[in-house]
Amino acid sequence: MVPNPNVQIETISCDSDDSIPNNPKYAVLLYKNVIKQEESPLDILNKNNWSNAWRSGIFPVHHYHSNTHEVLIVVSGNAIVQLGGEFGPHVDIQQGDVIIIPAGYGHKRVHSYHNFAVIGAYPNGQDYDFCTRNPDEWPQNIENIKNASLPDTDPIYGTDGPLFKYWH
Repeated sequence: MVPNPNVQIETISCDSDDSIPNNPKYAVLLYKNVIKQEESPLDILNKNNWSNAWRSGIFPVHHYHSNTHEVLIVVSGNAIVQLGGEFGPHVDIQQGDVIIIPAGYGHKRVHSYHNFAVIGAYPNGQDYDFCTRNPDEWPQNIENIKNASLPDTDPIYGTDGPLFKYWH
């Protein structure tokens, strides 16, 4: 996929809310309406070495992954997700949108409509953990978040993608 100079990118940053650490270095990136219906999200992800993919919804509880970044591509329907924990913003996402979530950043599905589904994947096919708002997990999870390195590629646009403009 060739980077679209007109792609609309939103950044979302939240501080820790004492139950979700979020990421002190990287913001959530929301690429609006970049995947066309005729394009294969899995082919795009595989080409850019984001794998260990799955297709489903987004869990309806606040959670995060401490050991890896995650990309979610909306492949059908639309939803409202809350990013960053209990006090984070509610964001409307729809088919064609891409959310790149840095390690440690909370996310939760609030509502979904019209057979909502996403494809999720991880840089270099990394395994992911599933962390909730358990404060006992924090010491190790904070260390994991610090150790989650910058991905080699933007999940959609590869080595020249806009991710590197925002995450450095």
